[in-house]
This record gives sequence, C-alpha cells and structure tokens, in this order.
Amino acid sequence: MTETPEYDSTDVTPETTPDTVPEAAEISYDEERYPARPKRLRPSAHLRTSGITRSKLDPREPDGSNPAYVAWLVRQSMLGDADVLSRQHSGQPSMWRNPYARPDARRAIQSASVWFTAYPISLITRPGQSYLGALGDEDLWRAFERIGIDAVHTGPVKRAGGLTGWRQTASVDGHFDRISTQIDPAFGTEDEFRSLCDVADQYSGSVIDDIVPGHTGKGADFRLAEMAYKDFPGIYHMIEIPEADWPLLPDVPEGRDAVNLDATAEQSLADQGYIIGALQRVIFYAPGVKETNWSATAPVLGVDGRTRRWVYLHYFKQGQPSINWLDPTFAGMRLVIGDALHSLGDLGSSALRLDANGFLGVEKSAEGMPAWSEGHPLSEAANHLIASMVRKVGGFTFQELNLTVEDIRNTGRVGADLSYDFINRPAYQHALAMGDTEFLRLTLRTSLETDVQPVQLVHALQNHDELTYELVHWATLHCADEYTFRDQQMAGGDLAETIRADMIERLTGENAPYNRVFTTNGIACTTASVIAAAQGFNELDKIREDDVDMIARAHLLLARFNAWQPGVFALSAWDLVGALPLPSEQVSELIAEGDTRWIERAAHDLMGFDEEAVASASGMPRGRSLYGTLPEQLQRPDSFASQLKELLAIRDANDIAIGTQVDVPDVSHPGMLVMVHRLDGGKADWEDAPLQVTVLNFTDQPIEGSVRSSELIPRRAVIDAASGLEIGRVDDLQTFGVRLEPYAGLFLLMGPDEEALDNDEDASDDE
Repeated sequence: MTETPEYDSTDVTPETTPDTVPEAAEISYDEERYPARPKRLRPSAHLRTSGITRSKLDPREPDGSNPAYVAWLVRQSMLGDADVLSRQHSGQPSMWRNPYARPDARRAIQSASVWFTAYPISLITRPGQSYLGALGDEDLWRAFERIGIDAVHTGPVKRAGGLTGWRQTASVDGHFDRISTQIDPAFGTEDEFRSLCDVADQYSGSVIDDIVPGHTGKGADFRLAEMAYKDFPGIYHMIEIPEADWPLLPDVPEGRDAVNLDATAEQSLADQGYIIGALQRVIFYAPGVKETNWSATAPVLGVDGRTRRWVYLHYFKQGQPSINWLDPTFAGMRLVIGDALHSLGDLGSSALRLDANGFLGVEKSAEGMPAWSEGHPLSEAANHLIASMVRKVGGFTFQELNLTVEDIRNTGRVGADLSYDFINRPAYQHALAMGDTEFLRLTLRTSLETDVQPVQLVHALQNHDELTYELVHWATLHCADEYTFRDQQMAGGDLAETIRADMIERLTGENAPYNRVFTTNGIACTTASVIAAAQGFNELDKIREDDVDMIARAHLLLARFNAWQPGVFALSAWDLVGALPLPSEQVSELIAEGDTRWIERAAHDLMGFDEEAVASASGMPRGRSLYGTLPEQLQRPDSFASQLKELLAIRDANDIAIGTQVDVPDVSHPGMLVMVHRLDGGKADWEDAPLQVTVLNFTDQPIEGSVRSSELIPRRAVIDAASGLEIGRVDDLQTFGVRLEPYAGLFLLMGPDEEALDNDEDASDDE
C-alpha cells in the first residue's frame, strides 16, 4: 500500500495568527425583542497567502502514487482550509452575539439597499491596477455615494476552474466553479479585498461576496476525492463503479478526464442501483455535450494503489461536480461553511450571495419517475444552516433561486434573507417588448398571493447571466393550472411557452440578431439591447446619438420599476454605461460550445480609467457604451446616471425599500402599470401608514388613464414626490387620473386626511 501523508493542520497552515475578538457591541432591542445585530466580524487573516505553486520540481507523476503531490493537493484544498477556519472561530464570543434563526429582509435592506453588481473580468481598470483595487478606488465610491449606491457585489473573485496534475485549468463557468478560498491573482489580493471593505465602510457602504453551496470546480478537493483520500469523496455525489461494470461506462477520450453519460448509460447504471438516474431537468442541455446530469471519470490511481472509475453528479457543467450535503462525513457542508467564514471573517465582507443553492438535495423517486431534485426539503435545511451561520457572525445572505414561487417562499422563511427576483424579471422585459403589462401584473399578483412580498426580493436590471425566461413556476408545478391571459383561459405550461415565444420573436432572430438565445434558459443580451430591440433596431450600428435619449428613457423606466417598490434595487456597470452586446465574432471561441452569454459581458470603462484600452486586463473585448463614463454623466443633469440619482433620492427619502405592497390593480391602458404600497416599514399594525402609488408607462407613446384601487382613500390629495405638487385628488370611486409621457413614471404620495386636518384646525380655533 502506498504511504500517504497525514491530513492535519500542518498540511494547510504554514502560518497562524491569533484570533481577534471584536469589542462587544451596545445591546438594544427592536420591536420583536431581538437583540440588535452588532457590526460584522473584524477581518483577520487566518490562512496562507501563497498561491498555487510547487515548492520544487518533482520528477514523479502527479497522481496518487506520489505523496508529495497528494500533500500539495491537501494544502490547496478548500476542505483543509475549512477545518482551519472552523477552529479559529469556534468558542469565540463573536459567535453568540447575533440573532440568527429567522431571515430579516428589512434589516438586510437597511444595511444595503441599492447594489452595484460587478463582474471581475469585464471591468477596465487603471493601467497596472487590479480589479479589486479598482473596486476599492475612492473616486468610484464618491460617484456611488452621489448616485445613491450603497453596496458592491464583487462577483466571484476566488480561484476557479480545475487542476490537471500540477497545472491549473481555466474556469468553465465565469469563476462560479470555485476551487480555492484564495483570491485569484488575476483579480487582486486579500489585502486589496480588505481595503475595499474598509473604503466601503468609510462611505457607509457594504461589500457582498459569493459562495457556491451547490458545487465546486475540479480543483484539489475533487482530485483528492478521485484518489479516495480520506473524507474528500464525501464532498461530492460520486459513486465508485466496480471494474466488472466498467463496460457500462463510456470511454473517456485521450486528453479528457471525464465524459457525460447519455440517457442509455444513465438508465443502465440506475437499473444496476449505482445512481438514482434522471433528474427533473437537465440544465444547460446540449446534444453530445450534456445530455444528462451525470459524468464518468477516466481511471484514476488512488492513494491506496487501487485504480477507480467514478460516476459523479453535476447539475450544471461537467467541470462543476455537485456537493453532497448528506454524506456521513458532512465534508461538503464543512467545505461550504468554511468558505463562508473566510469571506466574512478573513476578508471582511458583510453579506454573501448563495449561488445554485436550490439544488442541494436529491432523492430517488417512484419507479419510472425522475429523481426528486428541485424543491427538496434538504435544500431548505441546508440553506437554513448556511444563512443562520452567516447571520450568527453578523452578515446576511441572498439567494438566486430560479424555482417556483412556493420554493422561494419556503426557502426564504428559514434560509436566505433575500431572494433574487426571478418572478418578475422576465415579465418586466416582456412588458417592455410588447408594450403591454398584462403578464407583469400576473406575476406581481402571483407573488403576493403566494405570500412573497417584494421586500423579500432583489429587483435587478442586468447581471452577468442571461435574461432568464424559463418561468419555472408556470412551466412546472403549475403547468396544468388555468390562468386568464389575453381574454382566454390558458394552462400554466402554455402560458410560459407563449411568453417565451413572444420574447424570442421580439428580442432575437431577424428583429434583433445581436441578441442570442442561450440554450433553453433565456436570452443573452444587455438591458440596452433589449430596449433597442423593443424600439425596432435590427442592427446596433443603426443606433445614432439622437436615439440614445429614448433608449435611456426606457432604461430609466425599468430602473423605476425595480427601485420604486419594496426590496433591494440592483444594477450593473453595463447598465450604468448603457453597454451593448459584443459582435459574436469577437468572442467566437468563448461561445463555440453554446454559451452565448459571453456576448453580453463586454469590457467597460466605468470611471474613464483607461480610455485607450481595447480590452479588460482579463482579455474581454471592450464594447460600445451609449451613456459615457460616470464622471462624464454626473456633470450632465440630463444623463442616465444623473436621472438615476434623482429617482433613487426619491426612493431613499420615502423609505419605500422597507414598505409593503398591498395592490397591483387593473389598469385603464394596457401599457400602464400601477403598484400600491404602504410606507409602513413592515409594521402591519400601523393603521394609517402613508400610501404610495407607483405609476409607469411601458410604451413609447404618451398615455392618459386612471388609477383605481380599493386601497385608496377618497378625497385624499395625490402628490408628485418629484415636484412636491398636487396633481389631483382621489374621488369617491377611489380613482384619480394621470398623464404619462413615453416611458415615464410617477412616484405618488397620498396626502393626509383633509377632514382630520379640518377638525384639528377647528379645535385650534376654539382654543
């Protein structure tokens, strides 16, 4: 048997630092008698800072027969780092100072209400400046402060991709295939991350990092798992296939480490009892590339001298093996919690995005049925653990859970504090494309009826992903339910298909070839290119300077929709500069296997740091931007950024972010949307809380109409928050009239009770 090194702390901690215990925070109590949450953990480095390098040349093979290689992998492993981090935090008083059992969306929003979502490989920096250095630049934060942005979501900045022998391989999914707790040197250093957090704090801002509870990349942890080293196989859903049954597995071509199973091989292995077979759906399905959620490894020499082949689960790409949250070693859970503690305690972030957190449980179903893999109770339990741990150390979490509204509700009751708004995001894009808000009103009402208030959601413009139009709520659990749409009854599945067809026709193909369909998930595009398609541009080169104003108007309309309702408002640099997609030929290698999302990730110079740059430091080509840099825009009152500043000031002044939505009424014009809110801070017992009404025009024409809601109080004044002027009064039918310019919006406040004011004046006169 091959001798292997012991797995202990000396393998992973060449240096240690004493734990710094934060000073005790002053204790107060809120309306629910929960202790106030003290400041986040004071960041303190607990791990090595060296990169993934070999200490010396080793002529032996990088496999399980080489103890030096195995020890090197252990030093790079996330599980090894997690054990170190857990020991550093265990037994410290900082672990007992915060309430953690229940999510608290409003508390999270009060610490970070308007988010800038960054993407590491696309930001153009000053020459020689790192991505994290650019995010921590004080000029940027001064601009954010002027606009009203109070948080930065960094995007994934830790090492990602895989290891082949001693060599690191590239990420297969935009750095969401994490392989290390270390910052990728391509994006900066841990010290620069901590400096970013310090600068954000100076401007009363927050930094949001990422963890990925659903999978890793094929880094040290996966390679050690393949070698059957200690607890590492327990991290993953991986099954050793005895050599006698290797004929059931496909051959792995030379130069590759695994191959995807086709449906026949998947069924054969399920029939033999090795795997649970087909899952509810195959995300990123592509014939000949990913036909199932299972892949088989090539033969791998283990540390015990045995050669094994494994079959492993991956919900996403083959390079993203799924984490097993219910293995007896709980190795996967330890790895994820350690990564979270590193971001919060070592780096200093205030919050974490949970990526792919809806796919943490998988279970065999009845014979002939796909395995239960979505909406599984284990996902809820695992999310409760992660989110509770983050709250316990003073942070908060948000989840990107593209499942049914019930799944978002159920997970949100115990797990993440906030959820990404997959419910309404495709619907507001559909409303713009069609000039009709009927489906958007349906999604908003569905959310309310399912007890998911908008205050629980992160309402976003563009991010690094496609415009998702899977409409999982209607396409799966509610596929047979009947809905009224376009004056007819329609099953949920047919409704989802109708909406997808509308969007594909209006936003892609001959009408807009610059936007591309992304597998079965959605459309690769930018917000500006969606608007361009909606406004009839079939070529981006046809957009002239005179056209930019109308595009910006529509862009601001979408910002108003997302910002003038309760919840977080998020936007990206692509939004701030009005970025357009890249021509496909500029990223032909990146999209060769069908990942068309790369066209929407053009490099951009947000601050005018390097006007001569033709690409980002990571090599992403620079794209066309319609609005200009932030410093340029903030000098012009009519620019996108300056007008965004005004609408965010209205949002902030009226605390709508922590309010309550009470009605999404019918409208008198199909292009109009009305949302009615109580500005109550979540206090349901505030009987006469101020009412606010958001009215939006999703068309390129001026419209006149009436607003009618059972929540409105007759004879109250209707006040435009932007001007402070009264524009009308609510009549006895609980109605008032409005006029809206193309793509315009109104933030309206209902005035005080005039009769009560008259009585107060009379009483004052009597005195």
